[in-house]
Amino acid sequence: MKVSAKGALSVLTIALLSGCTSLPRSGPDQHAVEGDATVKVESVDRKVGIDYALVDINKSVLAYADDTTSSSLSGSFGGGRGGPPQIVLGVGDVVQVSIFESQSGGLFIPADAGSRPGNYISLPKQTIDRQGNFTVPYAGKIRAANRPVDEVQLEIASRLANRAIEPQVVISIDESRSMEASVLGDVKEPKKIQLSPAGERILDLISEAGGLSSPGAESTITLQRRGRSVTVPYDTVSGRPVENIFAQPGDTLIVNRDRRTFLAFGVTGESGRYDFEDSDLTLGEALAKAGGLLDDKAEPRAVLVYRTVSKEFLHKIGVDTRGFVNKDVPVIFRANLRDPAGFFMAQKFPMQNKDIIYVSTSDSVELLKFLTILNSATSSVSNIADTRRSVRAD
Repeated sequence: MKVSAKGALSVLTIALLSGCTSLPRSGPDQHAVEGDATVKVESVDRKVGIDYALVDINKSVLAYADDTTSSSLSGSFGGGRGGPPQIVLGVGDVVQVSIFESQSGGLFIPADAGSRPGNYISLPKQTIDRQGNFTVPYAGKIRAANRPVDEVQLEIASRLANRAIEPQVVISIDESRSMEASVLGDVKEPKKIQLSPAGERILDLISEAGGLSSPGAESTITLQRRGRSVTVPYDTVSGRPVENIFAQPGDTLIVNRDRRTFLAFGVTGESGRYDFEDSDLTLGEALAKAGGLLDDKAEPRAVLVYRTVSKEFLHKIGVDTRGFVNKDVPVIFRANLRDPAGFFMAQKFPMQNKDIIYVSTSDSVELLKFLTILNSATSSVSNIADTRRSVRAD
């Protein structure tokens, strides 16, 4: 019986495929998973379906590379310049009212008190109620919430002018519960901090809370104010004075440690997850952490960085974003390290937290793989033919 080379190759292929089920495996293969599924939800051509932009890293991109994050405290809340916010009274504040008269015999100072320094009376301490009021005898209920102290003092004096002798009023804040800001999270002493008329900025609050309990390069600050929440890196606030805005009553400041990492895949020296540690990283430094490119396998023209950026950033570098619905756009940045200037670029392009680096395999390596498989198959056919001839000769 004659067996052609083509027939031998077919027999060999069938034998290899039929033997796959008995080869050692760490678990079920993709065919078993797909075949045993009760319900299959498949996408067209098995594509993920996420639209993305491909951007080559060049001189124009580097000019804006440090501006890929748009969160800003001053841009969201203001308060980076100018004076501190005005201190006002609020619900829950404990106040004490002192009333002075120019001489005895008036409404509050008895006639037998004589002429003496300090003709005044201090009323019992009061808490501003839920309606924002407190009471002064003969002046009635005084609206105090959201009003500055001097304005409330003048109103009380005006109401007493027809009864007291040239009254003057001084309000002392015994306990301010409405003029507080909270500092929580990764600080040494989380607590509520009473704001002063001098004004406290964001870094002042963190300092009063004992400072950070984690590295500054890995810390973020979230400011919650009047239903809004904005998160920025700690280094942004400490490095840009305009971002160190004044705190306001009711602010909640949350300091979190955000461990900055990036992933490296493909033909690098060692794939895995890597920490930024205490410094900022460039693409060149990140590649060095991952062991560099394998020069016998990697394609230097296709070093890819996966990142999500804002449309605002893409507009700055001239990318048409009309095809994207969301305000944040998935982008693959492509670096060409075959270009001699590419290494200068790699040392200037900043890495961002949670970036993914992927180094593609060279086309020549893929071709070599194919040729190796083809050579293996033809060698097997040749061996089968030699065996057949040997059998016939015997």
